[in-house]
Amino acid sequence: MNRQTLKKLTAGVLSLSLLAGCSSGAGEKAASAVDVNNLSLEEIETGAKTEGELASVGMPDTWANWGQTWDELEKKYELKHFDTDMSSAEELAKFESEGENGTADIGDVGIAFGPIAEEKSLTLPYKTSYWDEIPEWAKDDNGDWVVGYTGTLAFITDKNKVKETPTSWEDLKNGDYKVAVGDVMTANQAQFAVLAAAYAFGGDEKNIQPGIDFFAELAKEGRLSTSDPSLANLEKGEIEVAIMWDFNALNYRDKIETKRFDVAIPEEGSVMSGYATIINKHAPNPHAAAAAREYILSDKGQENLARGYARPIRDIELPKEVEAKLLPDEMYNNVQPVEDQKAWEETTKQLPQMWQEEVLIHAN
Repeated sequence: MNRQTLKKLTAGVLSLSLLAGCSSGAGEKAASAVDVNNLSLEEIETGAKTEGELASVGMPDTWANWGQTWDELEKKYELKHFDTDMSSAEELAKFESEGENGTADIGDVGIAFGPIAEEKSLTLPYKTSYWDEIPEWAKDDNGDWVVGYTGTLAFITDKNKVKETPTSWEDLKNGDYKVAVGDVMTANQAQFAVLAAAYAFGGDEKNIQPGIDFFAELAKEGRLSTSDPSLANLEKGEIEVAIMWDFNALNYRDKIETKRFDVAIPEEGSVMSGYATIINKHAPNPHAAAAAREYILSDKGQENLARGYARPIRDIELPKEVEAKLLPDEMYNNVQPVEDQKAWEETTKQLPQMWQEEVLIHAN
């Protein structure tokens, strides 16, 4: 993945007076940027306890089991936590529009948005003590963003509606059921589903056409469902087969009725992507934000994410009951991350128009 190296943020000096200045609550003017990369973990933890608050965006309790992490951080550092749920694009817009008057400390964004946040100089770098265990594709060079967990595009099948569960893209192509993918015009998950199909049929992030052609054929056959593959629609039986992140599919399956649904990673291959934490350059509670990232990448933090069906970015040993919540490792043998992130960013700009003109035109 191509990366740009940002100049280091102006270093701050940790002192009692700085700690006092960083304890402002959300809504007040943020303190000057602190170079948390050059602080010891003990200094970060001391600062977090002094600040006493942590404001996140896009990290609600119900997504990837964030709630358990917030509860444990509250106990560990006596942090009062607040979250405002929003999309990755909205998170960056908030950081940028508020500037020095930042009210958010940390966010969770799709990996494509990490480099954008870095390029816009919206981030406060922090590498954490687990930095060397993070794959190169899942982090930048300075700690401006780092992936905490991954998702892979999977099939979820309602066995009440479909007799033979698809386990490959060829199965999907040759079936007689409708396939829901979501709103490719705007949804990150749906756009990655098109990329996964492109990979399966000989394309890649630079050549999305095989994925477009696949869904166009489904539309011509009347097999492309326009229903949103949401928890409610799956529960009501309005979805026969859907393509979505594995952690969403597994979560929905177990929330509704485990035995009713099959979840599988397509045999030919699929696309893996990650969600990265970004710390606001003008975070009102920078030490608390750094402490949160540290905890998220710790063994316990990674386990919490796995309890929410997400696959940890670090290679850690999970308790048997947690590992049982995830799909078998062998299903991921042909899974790959986006190789050229810059090319994919450019493709996603063209994808909505291609979807409108080449796929939706055939949809019933």
